[in-house]
Amino acid sequence: MKNLLSAFSALVAFGMIAGAAEAADLVLYTSQPNADAQATVDGFKAANPGIEVEWVRDGTPQIMAKLNAEIQAGNPVADVLLIADTVTLERMKQAGQLLAYKSPEAANYDKALYDADGYYYSTKLITTGIMYNTQASMKPASWADLAKSEAKGLVTMPSPLASGAALIHAQTLTAVPDLGWDYYKQLKDNGAIAAGGNGGVLKSVASGEKAYGVVVDYMPIREKAKGAPVEFVFPKEGVSAVTEPAAILASTKHAENARKFIDYVLSEKGQEGFLKLGYIPARNGMAVPAGFPARDTIKVLPINASEALKNSENDVKTFSDIFGTKG
Repeated sequence: MKNLLSAFSALVAFGMIAGAAEAADLVLYTSQPNADAQATVDGFKAANPGIEVEWVRDGTPQIMAKLNAEIQAGNPVADVLLIADTVTLERMKQAGQLLAYKSPEAANYDKALYDADGYYYSTKLITTGIMYNTQASMKPASWADLAKSEAKGLVTMPSPLASGAALIHAQTLTAVPDLGWDYYKQLKDNGAIAAGGNGGVLKSVASGEKAYGVVVDYMPIREKAKGAPVEFVFPKEGVSAVTEPAAILASTKHAENARKFIDYVLSEKGQEGFLKLGYIPARNGMAVPAGFPARDTIKVLPINASEALKNSENDVKTFSDIFGTKG
């Protein structure tokens, strides 16, 4: 009986979502935090009066599981996606699940930040760098510093098994000739630990349990503004970045509105919205949030989404083999 009730509840919930989607002019699936998603939708509606938007928010793996189930059932609900990383959208592109659109706003972006065929576009830069507790003896300026004796047993980082950003970070750094997988072996030999997600890293370093952490930028920068004893460093070799790209589903029922959404999130007005939320805009010539260095001083290391997709499984295994971790 309990299972039947659960199944019935799930069907009712799905029906409510599907019903709302039928009444909408655009349906967005996103992995943004709830407040960010609402702000993005509000900004789009203000710029496009009369377009009714429904949105569904969850983590990227959960959003993709939901979407894939809908695709297999022959009834995908979403028109547009705004999720964590380009590798996921590259997979969808190769599967023929995305609609190409050459947005005129792309002229204001570095070519590395969008798909050349117009299948997906980065909207912001969430970089991964080094945070440290202000009581730490060393002030790191380089990725190599975390492998020094001064940092022995004092480094923590998220695991690619638990964090998509951590996988993108590992794939980015290992492509740097002077780093590679040997760098991660040096970190392991130096007593670094890798487990969980970015939140755990923030807590560990802010509390002084560990002195150094590998973490996404906005977390320690926001905590520092609140008075936490932490600093964040953009290492001199460069940083990896998750870029929260947007894309249109090939199955969209509202293609014109979906194109308007892509244009909006890439526009100066849309990018100002992300800036107000505390993120580095992907668009050239924009300001950065308080606490961040000038945009042109941040060196973002490149990642080839197609290669990263092809190597993801092996890269996760290699990382796990080095650190002996399961998450």
